[in-house]
Amino acid sequence: MSMYLLIGLLLLFSCMIFKSFNNQSKQQDSVLKRRAVFSLNQQLTFARLKEILPSYTILAHVSYDALMTTKYSRTRNKYRNLLADFVVLDASHQIVAIIGLDDPNALKRFQQTQYKDALLAMAGYRVIRYDEVPSYQQIRRDFLGELRKEWQEPDTQELDTSLKKYNFYHNHEKRKLKLWG
Repeated sequence: MSMYLLIGLLLLFSCMIFKSFNNQSKQQDSVLKRRAVFSLNQQLTFARLKEILPSYTILAHVSYDALMTTKYSRTRNKYRNLLADFVVLDASHQIVAIIGLDDPNALKRFQQTQYKDALLAMAGYRVIRYDEVPSYQQIRRDFLGELRKEWQEPDTQELDTSLKKYNFYHNHEKRKLKLWG
């Protein structure tokens, strides 16, 4: 009888040990929390854009995949996870401009900012980048001002090619991306 009791206890302990090891090997998810959609600078910019451009539609955090396409997936991978801060659409839902808003860490990411702007310009979009929250006058000047000319594709000399890593815009007419390294 004691032998059966001993075997039963051994089986019970072995099952408990097996279950404890099995539970530890599973990764557990962390708790999900809410987060703000906009930073403070983005909130102010969005509110000003809506106020000054009431007849336009303002979209926020738009994926580059929604803005452009390409024939090859290797080219698409270069902009796969990039987001435009704001996209301004006219009444016929055509893109008027893409607005970029630099954050305090933009100095660290200057090359990436130029890269993103160059990609959008190559696709034929008008890109407006603000270093900080734009003033009402800046937005009016950029969108409603008398000095505003119809935007045209940038000349190849306008693109800053001094950065070695991103020096693949030398032949702007071909509209092909080549990534070195």
